[in-house]
Amino acid sequence: MQHTLGWIGLGYMGNPMTKNLLKAEYHVNVYNRSADKAAPLVDAGAVQLSSPKEIVEKSDVIFLMLSNTKAIEAVLTEENGVLEADLHSKIIVNMSTIAPDEAVGFAKMIEEKGGTYVDAPVSGSVGVAQTGQLVVLAGGDAEVVKTLKPYFDVLGKETIHFGPSGKASAAKLSINLLLGIVGQGVGETLLLGEKFGLEKEKILEMISQSGMNTPLFQGKKDMYRNEEFPAAFKVELMSKDLGLVKNEVDRMEGIYPLAEAVNQTYREAKENGKGELDMGAVYLELKEKNQR
Repeated sequence: MQHTLGWIGLGYMGNPMTKNLLKAEYHVNVYNRSADKAAPLVDAGAVQLSSPKEIVEKSDVIFLMLSNTKAIEAVLTEENGVLEADLHSKIIVNMSTIAPDEAVGFAKMIEEKGGTYVDAPVSGSVGVAQTGQLVVLAGGDAEVVKTLKPYFDVLGKETIHFGPSGKASAAKLSINLLLGIVGQGVGETLLLGEKFGLEKEKILEMISQSGMNTPLFQGKKDMYRNEEFPAAFKVELMSKDLGLVKNEVDRMEGIYPLAEAVNQTYREAKENGKGELDMGAVYLELKEKNQR
């Protein structure tokens, strides 16, 4: 059975992900608070609707890709929101990055209204979204995740089912902790090498030829080279995710020194005006600190 799809949230990630579903010839209804962001997708065949409620009414599977919990709550609970529609037989797939207990809470809200909830955040940034090579981290009923697999296969190269709702959100925070640590590690490596008097280009080549080379590093190498950081994954969003990690670490009373360190660094980068830059701009934050 081919479902009619709905997509709410057409930002950096939602736009290319929706475009890939359209390329795969799925029927997709779209909604975004800033309506003009839907124009390129309408040109590609999407149907633009006027509210989250209408998206639910005219779609079978509804994807949410929003920046934070506040935005999700608004889409769900405000006038003409998702929860005002009849959710029976509807599947709500939340691909946003939120805390595990928030995912459990949203699942309860949806299920109390008769709907089915799956949390499915993704690992990967804009370039990976454009090529359909994301890793989908799924939480929810296994049979429902199986039903969604054809759509996930368009959006990503792999789907990993972690268990019930909330588990995928926990997985996303775990992998984004590693992302933040690697990002800061590259920045510190470059700055230390430069402080030693090494040429930046040769440091970049050394990393590229080493066992520490990664697709992430290759994707950002020109940013470090030119010290220009157009956003693929914003410092602001990285800081938000690491703040969620910090909250979970505190709640569990765990000892995670690197989580503490990167949370502080990315938060300060955001506070010092780098929030709209790519997360690789943590290099600039560290560089400024070392010039004081």
